[in-house]
Amino acid sequence: MSEQFRLASVNVNGVRAAYRKGMADWLSECGADVVALQEVRATTEQLIELVDPCWHIEHDEAAAKGRAGVALLSKTKPVVVRRGVGGEAAASSGRWLEADYQIGGKTVTVVSVYMHSGEVDTPRQEQKWVMLDAMTERLTELYSKTDYVAIVGDLNVGHRELDIKNWRGNRKKSGFLPAERSYFDAFFGAKDESITCVDGSVRTGLGYTDVGRKYAGEVEGPYTWWSNRGQAFDNDTGWRIDYHVATPALAAVVANYSVARYPSYDARWSDHAPVVADYKI
Repeated sequence: MSEQFRLASVNVNGVRAAYRKGMADWLSECGADVVALQEVRATTEQLIELVDPCWHIEHDEAAAKGRAGVALLSKTKPVVVRRGVGGEAAASSGRWLEADYQIGGKTVTVVSVYMHSGEVDTPRQEQKWVMLDAMTERLTELYSKTDYVAIVGDLNVGHRELDIKNWRGNRKKSGFLPAERSYFDAFFGAKDESITCVDGSVRTGLGYTDVGRKYAGEVEGPYTWWSNRGQAFDNDTGWRIDYHVATPALAAVVANYSVARYPSYDARWSDHAPVVADYKI
């Protein structure tokens, strides 16, 4: 008999500010079994003080105070937890947190990811390239170890033109650079096949599924982040940069997928909307 597993992910843009604006109500009503948070920007003690004790908390706090930070909130304690990606230097960066959960008799690995935002021709972009390389290596490893893997979070790249409303004006900006997008061509390319990417490079397909695109189809968005400038939210001038990246076995059992877009600008408690998927394990 299958068991439904609801997985939610959201960049909270500072969890303390999000709680002041109403995040607690969403968390109590979302019905998720696991909630992945990014850009927590708080200490573990502060996170524990905020979150209802019904949740088990795993947190990878960034070494730099008030920066980054990823967490996994779950109704049951994970079997194993792993922090960091890309070697010892990334172990305390607050950007990669893995946990294995027992769901329906299966081991399901959930990863909360907060990719560097990057900025062209700066050290911030160099950090992003390093993490994209590390993510490629780790996705390959995870694929070989278990059938059920979900890498979720703010990946700070719009993969395709459908993923950014104003894509033409962003082709030379971090978040929509062809070289960044080529990594995603590989993530979602057929397993072990040579993939000719958007920037002309050739990469090896990793075999993962973009759950959001698969479920929504060939439509604009649905967007998950909107700039605070102008009327971006009201005009739905957004970016789809928050993902559920799943192994084929997990992607095959998606029962529902949605972006929990806020009813109005004033109702937002983050500049990102939660992304929620139901999997029948």
